[in-house]
Amino acid sequence: MDYAYKLIAIGLYFAAMLAIGFYAARKNTDLDDYMLAGRRMRPSVAALSAGASDMSGWLLLGLPGAIYAAGLVEAWIAIGLTVGAWLNWRFVAPRLRAYTEVARNSITIPSFLENRFRDRTRVLRIVAGLVILVFFTFYVSSGMAAGGKFFESSFGSTYLFGMLLVAGITVVYTLFGGFLGASLTDVVQGLMMLAALVAVPTVAIIELGGWGEVVSSIQAADASLAEGGNRLSFFANATWVGIVSALAWGLGYFGQPHIIVRFMALRSARDAVVGRRIGIAWMAICALGAVLTALVGIAYVQANAGVTLEDPETVFLALSQVLFHPFVAGLVLAAVLAAVMSTISSQLIVCSSALVEDLYKLVGREASPRSGLWLGRGGVVVVSLVALLLALDPESSVLELVAFAWAGFGASFGPIVILSLFWRRFNTWGALTALVVGAATVFWWGNMPDDAWGGAFALYEIVPGFVLAALAGIAVSLATYRGDPEIDAEFDEAVAVSRGADITVSPATV
Repeated sequence: MDYAYKLIAIGLYFAAMLAIGFYAARKNTDLDDYMLAGRRMRPSVAALSAGASDMSGWLLLGLPGAIYAAGLVEAWIAIGLTVGAWLNWRFVAPRLRAYTEVARNSITIPSFLENRFRDRTRVLRIVAGLVILVFFTFYVSSGMAAGGKFFESSFGSTYLFGMLLVAGITVVYTLFGGFLGASLTDVVQGLMMLAALVAVPTVAIIELGGWGEVVSSIQAADASLAEGGNRLSFFANATWVGIVSALAWGLGYFGQPHIIVRFMALRSARDAVVGRRIGIAWMAICALGAVLTALVGIAYVQANAGVTLEDPETVFLALSQVLFHPFVAGLVLAAVLAAVMSTISSQLIVCSSALVEDLYKLVGREASPRSGLWLGRGGVVVVSLVALLLALDPESSVLELVAFAWAGFGASFGPIVILSLFWRRFNTWGALTALVVGAATVFWWGNMPDDAWGGAFALYEIVPGFVLAALAGIAVSLATYRGDPEIDAEFDEAVAVSRGADITVSPATV
């Protein structure tokens, strides 16, 4: 019967996601609607959507597992991500929202770069589109594989069945709902993640007799370790390279296409203020919940002699199964699926936009609004099929690319986005150089042995990649800059709009 309750909860979640996708499909009339929701997104939707599409299963599985195993020293990643997200909302969001509309209503990052620099060669747009398409196809594949493993471990199904089920549901609501469908489902998924990450540690703390008992149990557990330990310390067994590397995850936010595209969909630049408050509050609560889940997990295992945990990354799932009614536990399992599926759907839309808007349209003729809508849906299907093929083997080396995909996007696109928005002399050749240098550095650095150069390569590859890309972009731009009155006027207009000048927007809102 317990099994049936969990299946009912998962089934209700799937049904809700499909319903939202079909609802959103009725709002899509052209490619702009499908890719960017017509720039009518409320800040609350954009904030929750950005958070849910960002965190994925890492927030509910990876982070609690790392802290369970090593202690609060692993929490530096959460701190770095929270600071990076705040800076992204504070500085990038309003300027990007304003500039992408001023620059010929650009609806993708590659099209914005081409319009921003008046790049008639179209080389920058093509290279940027290809980088996005390749990296995110692998990313989507990894998410589908995670769905397969989830059903395999949670319900005893085959890997293939679980992967096809998760992929099928996600592709269907994304296929019809587009960016709006992905964003609205992200809101539901984000709220599910928030509720689960508040409920699990709260109930566990009450069950254990209060926070004082939790701390005592953790200390007892640490004392019982053969090598000793202090999992309540942020600095136990820490190195400066490790802390800097963890904090540097925050640099990745500036270059993640599936996150910053939410800024472009806001109703106006002014909405970024509300979006920032909602988004960072959601992120801070969820990160704290993930940290507390790991700590109470340590205490719960210590206090219950018959309880064991073979895989630290299952601490969130294990606690939910013993603390809640099976139906509620099923909803918590659905929250884990929500984390995975929200990321897949967002990345599918970005891949589709890169395929259709940034590559197909450069070699094909201009499509009608209706045709453009179906081209976008076709892009989702194409990317999904390729990702499915890559994910058929759960042990495929493709999944290893996910480890540095965040760094790849952050180091290649991050400096470009910042310099494009805040430095008027940045140009096409500087951006192209930064894109190539950032991606190449991440690939090279990430594949070097950690102990090379006296341990320097243990530093997270986003740090050298970001720094070198920025320096290369600045140097090449200074060497090749030629003033353009039209570009300068557009830059000034974007600055004015981002600071509150009025622009014309549709009265309809999402």
